[in-house]
Amino acid sequence: MTKLEKVNFTIKTLEDLYPEIPIPLDHKDPYTLLIAVLLSAQSTDVRVNKITPLLFKKADNPFDMVKLSVKEIQDIIRPVGLSPMKAKGIHGLSKILVEAHNGIVPQDLETLETFPAVGHKTASVVVAQAFGIPAFPVDTHIHRLMYRWGFTNGKNVVKTEKDAKRLFPKELWNDLHLQIIWYGREYSPARGWDLEKDIITKTIGRKTVIDQYLKKNVKYSNN
Repeated sequence: MTKLEKVNFTIKTLEDLYPEIPIPLDHKDPYTLLIAVLLSAQSTDVRVNKITPLLFKKADNPFDMVKLSVKEIQDIIRPVGLSPMKAKGIHGLSKILVEAHNGIVPQDLETLETFPAVGHKTASVVVAQAFGIPAFPVDTHIHRLMYRWGFTNGKNVVKTEKDAKRLFPKELWNDLHLQIIWYGREYSPARGWDLEKDIITKTIGRKTVIDQYLKKNVKYSNN
């Protein structure tokens, strides 16, 4: 298969598997999405979705959030991890939204990236999922699968994002990044990976990745 054929096979397979694409993090507007994505750093979406209702019951907008102390926020979000940094970030960005943006989350990536505790990936998720602006946020699943499929060299997430944007049509970015995340969780996880169930990697995957998998699993099966 040529690179283009591999890309088209991937797009078609993902569209067949995920014609309807659920958003992993529960939210009701751009602000609650921004907070949820910030909380998801080095945590799981399941854990975040358990904590955000507790936080948003107290404050689901920047005006109410700034009325809480950093400690109050931290006490609520502690189970998601990194709570001191995240609580300061939530309070700090809420203050900026109130003072500089009339409480409205801006739609441009560059402005969002200047907010405390908001990196490129968080900002990309917000513009893509809240505003429909084409972006390709790269999480651990996308980074792993882009390498397994031979679409990037796995050097870093910056390179992975650049390669994804180069290979996939811009109008598909917002759907594709979510489809790849769901696919990674269900069919191509980091642990407990079964190549037989992973149709994309099995069909177009990087030869060294497949060879390594087979070598490892033949060794185990012979024991």
